[in-house]
Amino acid sequence: SDTEIFGFIKRPRPMRRRVVRRDAFLSDFVEGDYVVHVEHGIAQFKGTVERSVDGAPREYLSLGYAAGDSLYVPTDQVDRIARYTGTGANPSLTRLGGVEWANTKRRVKEDALRFAEELLRLYAEREVNSRVPFAGETAWEWELESSFPYQETDDQIQAIDDVKSDMEAERPMDRLICGDVGYGKTEVAVRAAFKAVAAGSQVAILVPTTVLAQQHYRTFMERLETFPLRVDVLSRLRTDAEQKETVAALTRGEIDVVIGTHRLLSKDVSFRNLGLVIIDEEQRFGVRHKEHLRKMRATVDVLTMTATPIPRTLHMALFGIRDMSRIDTAPEERIPVTTFVAEQEDRTIREAILRETDRGGQVFFVHNRIQDIEQVLQRLQELVPEASFGVAHGRIPPESLEHVMDSFSAQEFDVLVCTTIIQAGLDMPNANTLIVDDADRLGLTQLYQLRGRVGRSSIRAFAYFLFRRDRVLTPTAERRLRAILSAAELGAGFRLAMKDLEIRGAGNILGAEQSGNVAAVGFDLYTRLLGEAIDEVRKGKSANVPDEPGLTGGRPLLAAGAARAPVDLPADARIPTGYIEDTGTRLAVYERLANLADPAEVETIRAELRDRFGPLPQQVEDLLLAVEIRAQTGQLRGMVRAIATEGAEIVVRLRDVYWLDRELIRRALPNASVGHLQIRLSGLAGTDWRQDVRTLMEEFARMSGASRPATVTA
Repeated sequence: SDTEIFGFIKRPRPMRRRVVRRDAFLSDFVEGDYVVHVEHGIAQFKGTVERSVDGAPREYLSLGYAAGDSLYVPTDQVDRIARYTGTGANPSLTRLGGVEWANTKRRVKEDALRFAEELLRLYAEREVNSRVPFAGETAWEWELESSFPYQETDDQIQAIDDVKSDMEAERPMDRLICGDVGYGKTEVAVRAAFKAVAAGSQVAILVPTTVLAQQHYRTFMERLETFPLRVDVLSRLRTDAEQKETVAALTRGEIDVVIGTHRLLSKDVSFRNLGLVIIDEEQRFGVRHKEHLRKMRATVDVLTMTATPIPRTLHMALFGIRDMSRIDTAPEERIPVTTFVAEQEDRTIREAILRETDRGGQVFFVHNRIQDIEQVLQRLQELVPEASFGVAHGRIPPESLEHVMDSFSAQEFDVLVCTTIIQAGLDMPNANTLIVDDADRLGLTQLYQLRGRVGRSSIRAFAYFLFRRDRVLTPTAERRLRAILSAAELGAGFRLAMKDLEIRGAGNILGAEQSGNVAAVGFDLYTRLLGEAIDEVRKGKSANVPDEPGLTGGRPLLAAGAARAPVDLPADARIPTGYIEDTGTRLAVYERLANLADPAEVETIRAELRDRFGPLPQQVEDLLLAVEIRAQTGQLRGMVRAIATEGAEIVVRLRDVYWLDRELIRRALPNASVGHLQIRLSGLAGTDWRQDVRTLMEEFARMSGASRPATVTA
C-alpha cells in the first residue's frame, strides 16, 4: 500500500481558498486617516454622511481638504480613493479647486518617467543575457513531488509551475515568491533546487541567520535523502576546519546544494558550476550584500522568497521589472494566531506558559537584549518553577546554540528564552505560544515574523506582545502594536508591509529623489504613475509629459474597468445603515462593488449578502443592478458613454453607432426612442424600467459581439 511504500498516505483534500483582500483598505478607515483622491489630492477622511439628491438619499464619504474645504464622494466612486501611504509625518492637505495637485502630479509623473527609463535599462540588460535552459521534468522530479507529504495549495502549484517555466527558458530567472509565513515557500525552493541539480548545476541558498540555515539544512536533507546528491551547510555553527573543507568541496563541484548565511558571500567561496541562487528574506541583507547579489543576477537564476515584501521589491514585481508569484492560500486547517497586546504582568506570563505546557506544547519567550537575558531567564524560572527552560542568542558558542535548538526541537524542555534570532523561517509545530518582552522596541516586520513562529499546525496558537507598565509608548510604537493586533487574519503580510511603509516613511526604498515623490502623492498613486511611465517608455514614447491641466495620473485607479460607463438609475440605490450597521463593513462592500468588473460576480455577492445580513432590501437590489449594468458597459469596450436619469426618462448615451441595429432595439423595446447617439427609455411610472434596462444591455451585447471590429478599442 501507499503507507508501506512511502510511509504516509497523501490524501487530496477539498481546497477552501482563504485569500485576504489586499485592496480592501477602506474597511480599516477611521476618522482622521489620510487618503488620496486621484483627481483632488490628499485629504482627511471625516466619515460617511447621507445627503438627499433629487429626493433620494445617498451615502457619501466626507473628505476634508486644506482651508476647511470639503468634498463628498459618492459610494459608487470609492475606487477613486486610496489610503495615503508614504511618509511617517502627517502630509500637507491639498487645496480644492487649485492647480497645486495637477502640478504635483505632473512633476511626479516626469520624475517617474525618468526613473522608468533607468529601470527599463536594467531590465533590458537582463533580457539580453541567456544561458542553456534547464531540462524539462524528469522522472526523479516527479518522484520528489510525489513524496511531499501534504496536499499542495493551488497557489503553491502555480508558483512551482512559474519557477519551472522560468528555468526551462533561455533567459535567466529572477523571480520573487511572495507568501505569508508558513504558506509553503520552502517546498517551492526544494523543487527548484532539485531541478537545477538534476541539470548538473550547483545551488546556493542564502539565509539571514545561522538558526534558519540549520533548519533549511535539515529540511533539504529530509526531502532529498533518497537521491544521490550532496547537501551541506556553511555558517558559524561549523568549525573552521569544516568550513574550509566545505569551501574546497564547492570549488571542486562535489557539493550540489549549499545552505549558508552571509558567509556564502565571502571572497574565498567559489563554485565550479553555480546555476541557481535562492535568497530567503532578501530585505534582511545589507547594501553591500545586495550589490554582490545584483552582480550574480546577470549570470545565474535567482529565486527570492519573502513573507513581508519591502515595497521596492513589491512595486518592481507588480510593474513587470521583476517576475513575481504570490502564495495567498493558507494550508488547510491553518488557524489564525490569537494575538494579545498588553502591559507586562507576571500573572499574564505565568498563565500563558502554564496554559501551553499543560496541553503538551512549548513556548518562545523573546527578550531582545543579550546583556540581561540571563536575569530574565532566572526571573522566569522563579515565576514558573513547574516549567523547564533553555536560552538561545547569537553570542553563545556555535556548538551550544546548535545543541539548544536541537533539544528544543526534540521537546526536551518547555520554554526557549531567546532573542529575535528565531524570527526568520523557523518551523517548530509543537511551539504554539509566543511571548515578546518589550514588544514596543521591535519593528512591525519583526513582530509579524516572530508571530509566524507559532500557529504552524492545526492547533490554536497564542501570541502576547507585552510592554512595560512604567514606559510611555511613542506614537510610532503604539501604531506598530495596533497594526499587529489588527492584522491577525491569515495572509496579512502584504498589508503589514504597506503599514510598515506608512509608519517608517518611504526612506530609501526608491532612492532619495523618488522618496520625495512618494511623500507628495502617496505610495499607491506613485506606483500607478510609475506603472504608466514604464508602459510609455516600453512603447517608445517621449519622457516629456504633455501640458494637460486636467492630468489625472493616466490610468484610472481601476484599470480593469477603464471602459465602464457611469450609471445613474432612477432608484434609491444604496446600502441602508440599518442593513449593514458597521461603517467599515459597509465601506468594504461598497469598495468591492466599485471594483467589480465581471457581471457574473454580482450573483455571488447577492448570495453572500443574503447569507451574512439577511434578505436584501430594494435599495440593495437596485444598487446591485446598477453595478451589474456598469460592469456590462465595461465589456462593451467603451461603446456606452453613460447611463443617466433625466426627468421621467433613462438616457443611454453612446460613443459611436455603426454597430447599432436600431430596428432590433425598437422591436425589443417598443417604448424606446432611438436617436443618433442616444437611446431614451420613457414612461418610467408605467413600465418595468429595470427589465427594460436589462433587455437593452442584452441587445447591446448581442450586437457588439456580432459586428464590433476587433481592431477598435475604447
